[in-house]
Amino acid sequence: MKLSVLDQSTAAQGKTQDVAIRETIALAQHCDILGYNRYWVSEHHNSGNIVGTAPEVLMAAIGATTTRIRIGSAGVMLPHYSAFKVAEQFRVLEAIAPGRVDLGVGRAPGSDRLTSMALNPHPDDVHDQFPRQIQELQCWLSCSPLPDGHPFARVVAHPTGPTFPTMWVLGSSDYGAQLAAYLGMPYAFAYFFSYAFDVDRALALYRDNYKPSALHPKPQCTICVFALAADTEAEALFQFKSRERAMIEREFGIRRALTSPEEAAKHVLSPHEQAFSKKLLEHAIVGSAEQVKSRLDALARRLDLEELVIVTWTYDQAPRMRSYELLAEAYGLKK
Repeated sequence: MKLSVLDQSTAAQGKTQDVAIRETIALAQHCDILGYNRYWVSEHHNSGNIVGTAPEVLMAAIGATTTRIRIGSAGVMLPHYSAFKVAEQFRVLEAIAPGRVDLGVGRAPGSDRLTSMALNPHPDDVHDQFPRQIQELQCWLSCSPLPDGHPFARVVAHPTGPTFPTMWVLGSSDYGAQLAAYLGMPYAFAYFFSYAFDVDRALALYRDNYKPSALHPKPQCTICVFALAADTEAEALFQFKSRERAMIEREFGIRRALTSPEEAAKHVLSPHEQAFSKKLLEHAIVGSAEQVKSRLDALARRLDLEELVIVTWTYDQAPRMRSYELLAEAYGLKK
């Protein structure tokens, strides 16, 4: 089993937001040493708790300060941007960390409608252009010619080189699964927050409809799952209180920096919040390293997966680092 990481650069109350960015870089270096396969960073905007707004910039810092781990975006919200500019950014990243760059793309806004307009004031139905943008990106990233008659056929994304990034389609519904299948691309499902959509159905849609491509003759898929391990189950559940509080507040449109577990534990949950917390723990995997590994293995067997991407939120950096250490030991990643 391969294990990878999704880090969302979560801000914590009592700390300035810039600390979260430096913690992301430090955690990437830590996971590089521990033996994780990939380190992906997300893109969110105008959020009080997820402050990684520029994955391509973070990836440059991570790529320059790690040696073996793959670095990637999970993802670049492509409708906000020019496909050509994204291609140029990732060609530069490929030059910084050759042979270990992933470009995960999504079509969700990663923000509210007003912020989406601030990012792209002239969208022109960009969501309808998402498949075309992906196909253009594939050509520019791999230095392959665009189709005959394409208006940008003479445009090249520099710097060129012998290697190029691997593209992934990210999704939380049937749209991304079907698009990745149609284009013959790797697919990652956001299991850690997609409570309304069946992961089994998404992966079945992807595999059953997959059209082999030159780069990817066989389907390749994974899921991003929330997991938190600690030396004891009680400690893991205590640290999880910060995530629980953040997700409950999100239900009411509140997105503020993470509350400490001590502060979060003071809240008396209403019946509605208790039901939501129970549902949250059905998707989140929390406990000792042995308990977390057992549930991760069961999930991977059920979904026939060879790789899982782990996302972990904690108020302090130390419990997050410890969680990834424990899972690396449980899976023998350093061997």
